[in-house]
Amino acid sequence: MTHPVDVYVGKRVRHRRWLVGMTQQQLAEQVGIKFQQIQKYETGANRVSASRLWDISEALRVPVSYFFAGLSDEPAAEPSHIGVPADLLADKETGDLLRTYYSIPENKRRSIVELARVMS
Repeated sequence: MTHPVDVYVGKRVRHRRWLVGMTQQQLAEQVGIKFQQIQKYETGANRVSASRLWDISEALRVPVSYFFAGLSDEPAAEPSHIGVPADLLADKETGDLLRTYYSIPENKRRSIVELARVMS
């Protein structure tokens, strides 16, 4: 049976991998394992050891603490905005939008944020 923390950490691995535009195969190669193992980590089917999580954090360029950020014993609060998914980062469209956003030069990104504020 999967442990909720293992599932949570796996989701964070998947989200970060998506944000940086990396495939499971690419991550597996950087970490030195098979992509099937990455699949098992991302679903929470297998636990990620501390040393492997360290390797994954280096490959994804985040601190190890990233994978536990937002984890708490408290139930998740409901989103305050109608139509906002409870797990915003799990949404494929959000990942696509973030990857695209960060591919735009910084000076132009500020203009896009301001435009989005005006439109909302």
